[in-house]
Amino acid sequence: MPYKPKILLVYTGGTIGMMKDPESGALRAFDFDRLLERIPELRLLDCEIATQSFPEPIDSSNMDPVKWVAMTEIIEANYDAYDGFVVLHGSDTMSYSASALSFMLQNLSKPVIFTGSQLPIGDLRTDAKENLITAIQIASLRENDAPVVREVCLYFEYKLYRGNRTTKINAENFNAFASPNYPALAESGVHLKVSSEYLLRSGNEKLKVSKTLDDNIVILKIFPGLNKNVLRSVLNSEGLRGLILETYGSGNAPSEDWFIAELQEAINRGLLIVNVTQCSGGSVSMGQYETSTRLREIGMISGGDITTEAAVAKMMYLLGKNIPSDEFKTAFEQPVCGEMS
Repeated sequence: MPYKPKILLVYTGGTIGMMKDPESGALRAFDFDRLLERIPELRLLDCEIATQSFPEPIDSSNMDPVKWVAMTEIIEANYDAYDGFVVLHGSDTMSYSASALSFMLQNLSKPVIFTGSQLPIGDLRTDAKENLITAIQIASLRENDAPVVREVCLYFEYKLYRGNRTTKINAENFNAFASPNYPALAESGVHLKVSSEYLLRSGNEKLKVSKTLDDNIVILKIFPGLNKNVLRSVLNSEGLRGLILETYGSGNAPSEDWFIAELQEAINRGLLIVNVTQCSGGSVSMGQYETSTRLREIGMISGGDITTEAAVAKMMYLLGKNIPSDEFKTAFEQPVCGEMS
């Protein structure tokens, strides 16, 4: 009898886990222990499905590093018992969570697939069923008795993406996510087409779980009119260890002396500043234009083509490792799990 992969669904909250009360119209949490009753199509999948929920499912707007650790611990505790994991999550912060878990779960040899929906699972026009069914199917894919996908991914509206390459681009359309700087890993149509050449290739190392994250960081988006007082107040925030600076284009920022001087002073006293582009796609290339050359000269870290979401996760992850300041720049500018080119 052919082997049936064992898949664990981890429900954290979000629209995908809601049902609309037919009388009041109000949304209420869906009982995932009765999943097969509600979605009988899952019985057609060639796998065994188990479920586990957060004790109190949350709206993804309330996601934070403590809950990332909770997700990680569920996967760690069940890692040997299951062949793949599907994390059901609200879409608003899904890219942040998928990015975080890609760093927290090193040496993955099994798939961790994030998915969710724009409409509740009980809605007549819901996208939840397709997203859920295909995410489970992808998590079940095997070749030569091993999982095909061995990384943290995000599946939404017919496309599978590397999780730490995604960003949410639309609050209303079903195609809510994009991966601006890396191709889709798989596409679901009449057939499920996997682009194997883009998948991460893992070795035989044992799973390594990191649970220490340092959230003493901030994102600052450069805009015309950013003044000295505001910049200085951000740079001097108590306890601040890292700043993600969203700059123009390929990493450009104002070249006024006061602006560079404030950043230089902050870097000199140990603040770690990463330069990422505020464009939806593309890469930081400090020195390509004169307006970014000075940023490179004062020791700013290049985020390359990393997304802001992945930069947040990577900075928390690396700060949690207490890497010496003089080694942090090199560590950040090197890919850890396919998050940058």
